Amino acid sequence: MSLSNQKYSELIDSIDSTLQKARENTIKAVNNELVKANWKIGQYIVEYEQQGKERADYGSALLSNLAKDLKLKYGKGSKSSIYLCRQIYIKYPIFQTVSGKLSWSHFAELLTVSDDMAGSFYEQQSVKENWGAREMKRQIDSALFQRLALSKDKNGVLALSEKGQEIITSKDIIKDPYIFEFLELPMSAIVKEKELEKKLIDNLQQFLLELGKGFSFIKRQFKITLDNEHNFIDLVFYHRILKCFVLIELKTKKVKHQDIGQMNLYLNYFKEEENTEGDNEPIGIIIAADKHEFTVKYATGGLTNKIFVSKYQLYLPDQKQLEEKVKEIFER
Repeated sequence: MSLSNQKYSELIDSIDSTLQKARENTIKAVNNELVKANWKIGQYIVEYEQQGKERADYGSALLSNLAKDLKLKYGKGSKSSIYLCRQIYIKYPIFQTVSGKLSWSHFAELLTVSDDMAGSFYEQQSVKENWGAREMKRQIDSALFQRLALSKDKNGVLALSEKGQEIITSKDIIKDPYIFEFLELPMSAIVKEKELEKKLIDNLQQFLLELGKGFSFIKRQFKITLDNEHNFIDLVFYHRILKCFVLIELKTKKVKHQDIGQMNLYLNYFKEEENTEGDNEPIGIIIAADKHEFTVKYATGGLTNKIFVSKYQLYLPDQKQLEEKVKEIFER
């Protein structure tokens, strides 16, 4: 490429970068103004109530009248959207506490979360991981907060709510169960391991979202040759925060002690053959259709390698049941 062509290409790149940044800033500014406007509308409604008028519960005449009159004047307006305006003001009576990094679509979803601790977690996590509104909704629907909370004590659950997920140890990246509803497989589907692996790779972006922050995909069917015998690890990732390899084996039946022994072999191999300076010890995760807690306990007991066994589900969990289990943590 000639110098003049190179300079021209750099010019195009600079203009493209500037326009892209301008678009992003414009979208952000519009979103911030929308959040501010809706918060202000909520303030007006609450102040109207405090003057002795009716409370704007969801089914109240006040919301119905406002929706009808605003639709006549502006061509849009619904009872549910006006109710959410009221709710955001009640939840954040000081506007400065409203995150400027989240859009109105984020808040419209967050305000439907009845559990305050869970809502706080999803808000913190959306900011930390830069989730879009659709990504956040998927995590709410999959009961991410409750799934993470079940592995913690009372103080751990409170910290999760106040700060979001903090990844410090290997246990912090584990979920149980993992939710694969994005594969859109029927609950009654008989899935083979190779098919499950392929579908997860075909939906890698959503699979990475389910795995959580820090995972980078390395390879599927990672080949290991020992004593002239070939072994293949289903999925290999690298975790940027923990600075280690993460090996994942998929089992579409109940996990057996042989599966744990096999994972232990893979981890020993990676420590000797794949780790380089600066890498921490690898982590093994077996994701199975089912598991027996005592089998896992006795098969992993005494092992120095970090091996975790979790179940997977092809459908969204029952949030009410998970919420009850989290409440039990506070009653112990």
